[in-house]
Formats: sequence, C-alpha cells, structure tokens
Amino acid sequence: MSEDLESVFPHLARSAYAITSPSTPEYNCIAWAAGDAERWWWPIAGSFAYWPSNVPAQETLDAFIQAFGTLGFIPCDEPDMEQGYEKVALYVDKNGKPTHAARQLPSGRWTSKLGRGKDIEHELEGVTGSVYGSVAQLLKRPIRT
Repeated sequence: MSEDLESVFPHLARSAYAITSPSTPEYNCIAWAAGDAERWWWPIAGSFAYWPSNVPAQETLDAFIQAFGTLGFIPCDEPDMEQGYEKVALYVDKNGKPTHAARQLPSGRWTSKLGRGKDIEHELEGVTGSVYGSVAQLLKRPIRT
C-alpha cells in the first residue's frame, strides 16, 4: 500500500484498495471511467483535451452527465451492482464543481485514475474527501457485449 495515496485520500487507509497500473499522462479519470485509455477528457474549449462536441464545454455536473450520456449512461440512484449494467460515479467538490469519476468493476468495486497518476481499485467512498469531494451522481448503462 502507498502511504502517499493514503495521506491524500485518508479513506483509502480504512478500506482495501490496490494499485492496478503505473502512472501515465495519457488519460485522466473521466476518460478512464468512460472506458477511454487513450485521451484526456475535460471540458476545456480549444485545448488538448477531448470533450464530446455536442456537450457544453463547461465544468458543471450537468455537462458531465451529458458527456457520459453520449456513451449511453443515464442517472441512477444506487451504487450497488445491478445485473446487466455498468456504473459510473461522478464526484464534485464543496462548490458542486466536478472533480473526478470512477467506474464500477464487475466485482462491484470501483476503479479510478488519479489525475496523471496511478489507476487504483477501491471502495466507492475511498477517494472522497478534500481532493475529490463526494459522490454527486451515479450513472448506469447496459453492459455492451
């Protein structure tokens, strides 16, 4: 386990987590949650980052919900595993600004890309706190085969 991660994300220390890949600047948490390990997703108009063209380039929860909507995700209420669905959690800071996204794994645990850092497997609340805030919206879509 990494003491550095636990100092940034204290809730990780109270639950089981695992580092699942090394650091890479290729993609971020939003891309990782969207299933894209080749691009950096963020709503910055005219930047290097990717953002769906039909979604407002705004750092708002609604814009992030719309971005995941382009991939077939719709809002849902429960973080529990749901047969036939995959889920994403959107995190926001205390001002409601999106900060992070995590994707649910088939095991029911969650996977996150930590900025330009590592990917980890964790409990949903493991990355909540001062850096990423709290879970503001859960989304789901049918598992694609």
